[in-house]
Amino acid sequence: MILPIALIIAGFVLLIKGADWLVSGASLLARQNNVPDLVIGLTIVAFGTSAPELVVNLVAAYEGHGDIVFGNVIGSNNFNLFVCIGVIGLISPIVVQSSTVWKEIPISLAAAALLFLLANGLLFDAGDGLSRTDGLILILGFGLFLGYIYGQMKGEKNLTADSAPKASTIRVWGMIVLGLGGLIAGGQLVVDNAIEIAEALGISQKTIGLTIVAAGTSLPELVTSVVAASRKNTDIAVGNLIGSNIFNILLVMSLSAFLRPIDYNFSFNSELYLLMGGTLFLFAVMFIGKKHTVEKWQAAALLLIFTLYTSHLLGLVSVF
Repeated sequence: MILPIALIIAGFVLLIKGADWLVSGASLLARQNNVPDLVIGLTIVAFGTSAPELVVNLVAAYEGHGDIVFGNVIGSNNFNLFVCIGVIGLISPIVVQSSTVWKEIPISLAAAALLFLLANGLLFDAGDGLSRTDGLILILGFGLFLGYIYGQMKGEKNLTADSAPKASTIRVWGMIVLGLGGLIAGGQLVVDNAIEIAEALGISQKTIGLTIVAAGTSLPELVTSVVAASRKNTDIAVGNLIGSNIFNILLVMSLSAFLRPIDYNFSFNSELYLLMGGTLFLFAVMFIGKKHTVEKWQAAALLLIFTLYTSHLLGLVSVF
């Protein structure tokens, strides 16, 4: 049991470092070739923040582990919403940008609702689970979201090749190759050993996906959020977390379904209700107390809800 746990930890380290190397190398390459910051942000950096979830899901989908696929994305989104926002809200009250309140939070809710409808076979497709057709619908939604981001970022300045950091071609491509290798190896380690632990302890793959795997792939978001909060950039942190939730559903789940249609365990509906309810709660608190602000007691409420939910999931208490 000790070895699989150690290998999962090693897998998470490879996922996080792999994403970091890939983003750093690809960003350097893009800037040296005069690719605008806007394009870098929409593609390379955005992919990097979702890379751990994406690689774990692609491995799990390829091997036919549907509960890991859904558990990782839904669990990661709940972790981002309840834990990451809860933690940074306790560090400092979060003043949220108006665009996040009125556009990105509703888009996040719509994405979760779309996943619920598609997975339960309630939209366009009579069968439950995610088919390749469902994946196409999600990726079209992702394209619309990219169009929204492009509109939001139009006025931003771009770096030119002249202002780009200098690095040798060997170093740049070395970082990209190492990053990809780290992501692939880390994803394989996490999925295979998480399943081994689940089987050894008699725990469902759903529970492992919603807890260990989801929390591990969300570590980059948590660390980034805490750093942003400590630097008083909490509004940026919340925007990134909500954006990550949208990416996870519209991009990660769509690519997973394209690789291999995914069977759906209807018990995940409870987690999707939690995700949609938590997103509605976040929207509501924007108008309770100080406007467009997550206050400390509201952040504490998010953490309490997640603690009760996780305790119930692990069979420690019965609250739902």
